[in-house]
Amino acid sequence: MQDFPLSHARRTLLASLVIVGMGFSVLFPILAPLGREMGLNELQITSIIAASAMTVFLCAPTWGRISDTWGRKRVMVIGLFGFTAGTVLFNSVLTAGLSGMLVGMPLFLTLLVARILHAAAMAAAMPSSTAYMADITDVATRTKGMGAAGAANNIGAILGPAMAGLAVISLLTPLWIMSGLALLNVLFVARFLPEAPRQVLAGRRPSRMKYTDGRILPFIIVGVLMFMGFALVQQTMGFRFQDALGLSAAETARTLGIAMMLSAGCSLFAQGFIVQRMDLAPFTLLKLAMPLLTIAFALMAIFDSQLMLTIAMMILGFGMGLAGPGFMAGASLAVSAEEQGAVAGVAGSCGPLGFTIGPLLGGALYQIEPVLPYAVAVAVYTSLMLFMLYLGPRFKVHS
Repeated sequence: MQDFPLSHARRTLLASLVIVGMGFSVLFPILAPLGREMGLNELQITSIIAASAMTVFLCAPTWGRISDTWGRKRVMVIGLFGFTAGTVLFNSVLTAGLSGMLVGMPLFLTLLVARILHAAAMAAAMPSSTAYMADITDVATRTKGMGAAGAANNIGAILGPAMAGLAVISLLTPLWIMSGLALLNVLFVARFLPEAPRQVLAGRRPSRMKYTDGRILPFIIVGVLMFMGFALVQQTMGFRFQDALGLSAAETARTLGIAMMLSAGCSLFAQGFIVQRMDLAPFTLLKLAMPLLTIAFALMAIFDSQLMLTIAMMILGFGMGLAGPGFMAGASLAVSAEEQGAVAGVAGSCGPLGFTIGPLLGGALYQIEPVLPYAVAVAVYTSLMLFMLYLGPRFKVHS
């Protein structure tokens, strides 16, 4: 990497990840009240996100391997363009639903198909971005690099819910603005991001990695369960705020958007200050995060006031800010340089798998009892705390 413009590449990558973070987070405060406005029930609304996440889970490992041969930048551009086109398609279907052109089951199925198509192409963006960060860092700086990428995503996760405040104009205004920003992001990356310096030789078959690979299996288990609990909360909290506080659709989007901004701000603090300034091992970060996440879920189950639910989301954000870099850096450090695309795809698919199970489980449990999703999350994360104590001493960094 002697002649590689490292600082320029890092800044460009992180700026792009801010926009990606905005694109993911702007939908969450809006979708629950928006779905109810169109006559969908809780399980249908969460199923849309679950189907999208399952698609990313299935596609991300393939895109990660492809980035080993096609190049990180090319695959990133494919994913970001797919994100842009998919956002426009999904917004168009939502417009038809709000106008009454599509209703009932046809609306639900069309939203489902649109989101699946969106996810299949979008899935290329994150594993190639993660592998790119692995390419421009070494063993000593990997955790901080992943923390910086997570911090960039969380800046976007602050700005996304802030943009969701524009739902007072119309529920779709934030989503249409986001589609324009996504297009600008594609052009930005295509023009300014240099190709990653570490590439597999042309003609070499991309490495395949199994979820059961002993080097990364502990991280796969942790990642899936961790993101499942996080998704369970993120996809039901819109219902929780609306029902507990008696809010309208626009008020729910605004109130939950503020809580999500504060949550992302706490996550940004964890990744931008603690992860960057303290030399903590990946498993140490995970062991610190799990008790915090358990406390957050317990508060969500016990209290139903705006203040306490917001505080719980802030603790949740701080905990995920520690856990995210620990999970991604640990998986990356466990394998060789030639396998970074493959491991980025596999590890990157843990979040989507968690976001497949979490919304479905959360939506079903919420219909039974509003506090039940968070009580289940407490049980899951208590188990993860014990799992961390068992696995920590067994983790080895690849030489």
